Amino acid sequence: MAVARAPPLIITSSPQPATIPTRKQTSNDPPPFILLSRRHCFTALTLSISATNLFFPLAKAAILEADDDEELLERVKKDRQKRIQRQGVINSSKLETGYLQDVIYKLSKVGQAIEKSDLSTANSVLGSNTNADWVQNASSAFTKLSSSPEEKTQVDAFLSSLSSLFSSVAKQDVESSKVAFVSSATALEKWISLTGLVGQLKGL
Repeated sequence: MAVARAPPLIITSSPQPATIPTRKQTSNDPPPFILLSRRHCFTALTLSISATNLFFPLAKAAILEADDDEELLERVKKDRQKRIQRQGVINSSKLETGYLQDVIYKLSKVGQAIEKSDLSTANSVLGSNTNADWVQNASSAFTKLSSSPEEKTQVDAFLSSLSSLFSSVAKQDVESSKVAFVSSATALEKWISLTGLVGQLKGL
């Protein structure tokens, strides 16, 4: 009895997956697009804002500091110019400086007399009233050499106290004379300091 043979087994190789041809990237090609996650974007934005907030205050501070330096330099220049102008006025005011020296001399004599309660001597040094020549001369010197409001304020204080001194001495009131004398001397010293005449006058 003939035996039927099985058909021969044919083994074929498994199919290879299809490949997609790729092209090698060159230097002229644009960089590949990178997709960032939302978290990465937020981090980058935060760093950018932080850097901006750090830079601009520093830049603003630098600008303000430069402005302050310019303002300070401008003030220094103006002050120097004022000192030069003031010195020029002082140098051309020898006559007025002499008037002021006479005021200091008379007040010194009056103060010594008041200290001894010798108001008769004080009265003879001062004169009869504020129309005395030395007072009028002093007033003209004050007018020429006073420029700032502070200096003019001290001039007014001096002339007011000097008027009280004349009145108190004429009344032979020792205590009131002392008070008026101190007020007059104080106002005069302040004015001389403000005007820069300290080195020009003696007996202060």
